Amino acid sequence: MPYRLWAFKFVCTQPRCKRQKLTGCGVYKTVRRVLDMDGWYYMGTEYLECRLCKKKLAGWSLDILDQLDASHRSIFPAILTYRLSCDLKVVRLMRERTLGNSVTRLYNQLREQHSQTWMSRTLYYLSVCDHFVVPGAAPLRVTPPPPFLDVPSAQWLLTVHGYDVLFQLEDFKARVTSIFGSILKMDSTKKVTKKLAGAAHGTAAWATNVGNEYGQVLITVLTDSEGEGLLDMAAGLQQRYSRAGVAPPKLLYVTRDCCALMGKGKTAAMFSQWEELIVRLDVGHLIRRFARGVTTESHPLYALFLRRLSSCMLVWCAEDVERLLEAKRGELKVSHITGLSDAQVLKRIRLKEMARHCRRRTRGAEETERLIGELLETFIDATDTLGVRLLDRDRMQAIWQTQRQHLVCIQDPPGVSIYTNKGKDVTKGGVILPVLRCARESTSLESFHLHLNHFIPGTSASAEHFQAYLLEGLVRWNEDRAEAAAEGGGQKQTLHCYDGVAQHAINELSQKLLGRSLVKDHTRPAKYTGELIGVKYLFSQSHGDQRLESNLGKDPDVPDGTPDLFEGGEVEEDDLGELEEEDDPTMSLPDLDDHLPPVPPLRKATPPPTQPNPSQVPVVTPPEWLALMKAQRGASKGQ
Repeated sequence: MPYRLWAFKFVCTQPRCKRQKLTGCGVYKTVRRVLDMDGWYYMGTEYLECRLCKKKLAGWSLDILDQLDASHRSIFPAILTYRLSCDLKVVRLMRERTLGNSVTRLYNQLREQHSQTWMSRTLYYLSVCDHFVVPGAAPLRVTPPPPFLDVPSAQWLLTVHGYDVLFQLEDFKARVTSIFGSILKMDSTKKVTKKLAGAAHGTAAWATNVGNEYGQVLITVLTDSEGEGLLDMAAGLQQRYSRAGVAPPKLLYVTRDCCALMGKGKTAAMFSQWEELIVRLDVGHLIRRFARGVTTESHPLYALFLRRLSSCMLVWCAEDVERLLEAKRGELKVSHITGLSDAQVLKRIRLKEMARHCRRRTRGAEETERLIGELLETFIDATDTLGVRLLDRDRMQAIWQTQRQHLVCIQDPPGVSIYTNKGKDVTKGGVILPVLRCARESTSLESFHLHLNHFIPGTSASAEHFQAYLLEGLVRWNEDRAEAAAEGGGQKQTLHCYDGVAQHAINELSQKLLGRSLVKDHTRPAKYTGELIGVKYLFSQSHGDQRLESNLGKDPDVPDGTPDLFEGGEVEEDDLGELEEEDDPTMSLPDLDDHLPPVPPLRKATPPPTQPNPSQVPVVTPPEWLALMKAQRGASKGQ
């Protein structure tokens, strides 16, 4: 009861009332039953009234809750719908969609917890009643225990999770549009668009994403086509950099439209405001284009051909390879393995070790063209033991004639540092090795595409919920990448939370009262830039600027279309495992006879850039938290 207990001054939200103060008019007649982890509890509230329009509002209406400050708003324990209510402890379990953490599994866990609690209480009640049974006396009339209250359906739980995301949309949009980078990557995928249901089903063909060198995603849009359909997205990104006063990116990796026979390529023309932007073709995608000339991927020579092809385009840094060989010799010496040649030691180094500690650089267009030509001459008639050719001669010759013009597009631009030292140097065999991050390949975006499909739970979602789940997934993805980039060589942060409003509010007050920040804040969003994201971008092109934000849940006592509580509809398991990075097709062990020209120095590891002037949200530390912290501190001292 914020009006009676905290003396908050609430105003009427009706425009004609001109912020007339609300007055109390007793206790609200309805008591809400709230789903908890192992049972149910009941919640009551007060009733407020506007003296001008005579409108009455319950204390749990969003029109009231939205007028609370961050500290008091965070105390409200549940999400209320018309049919039932759910405690936030349950809702938070649906936010992280990992292996085995689907809504169906949560539904089964809640049923088990509720059943176990009901059985324990029933057993205790019946055992107490049993003490009053006296042999030979009249039979005791025992009142049956309260019946078991079933857990709402998995579909209802998923709808409540959608409410949770919808209430945070403005914060999510501000955080997504506050991401920047100096080396960008752009790629598209189709798979996630198949989950768009309802009136928008079939209208989206591509989901295009732009990422930075840290693996974060600056923007995700749904379009019915690539090319001209991305002009508004490009304009929004350029305005974002300009308004924030952030230097434009130096380099952009793409999978298509990298160049043109005359003038600027299509991609460079899209980002025309960034006059010094260099557009490059992703090496991995060029290798995949050559792979189309292979008769079958199951051919025994297929993997060897790709490794040789990648070595024609990229060469390892001799200095880094020498340092890694020295470190591996030191490790082998501890195991009493000595007297090995460089080639023998090299065979004991995994490709992931090479990628982690060694740099690569492009060879130059002329040398690359010569080496690929020699490679194709070598493999053009290569067969396996059954006489099956590796390469289709006509197809590969057509590919070579088409793709040789793009060899210039894959070259590293001079003066741009592709590699960054993460600041997590490791010692192997007595040798200190840097841990490197490469901005050249688009593997981070491809990994994001694998996760993107799991941001949308189930097999389909309406446009409104698709947008909500997408924004939530983007925020969590970017926060994880920012945390990994900011850790450096330091200890990993134990606090794990994605509530940006609470983080910024706590840090603001702790700076004011304590002189230091209590929470590591990796992303500091400023005001939402107005860029269209996800489904809303699609609607702006095909349906006009259609509004996606919903008014559902403004008043939980009004019917809102939530599904029946106990309907038998199944929600398909759609889990996301811990996806390992795919093997990089451009990776192969180096030829020790190769020599690398000088490479640009490593960039220092720095946190991802964020927009200046972060939003400020006042917050007061709740006394309940302080009391709990003191109690825990006293218990730890007593032990």
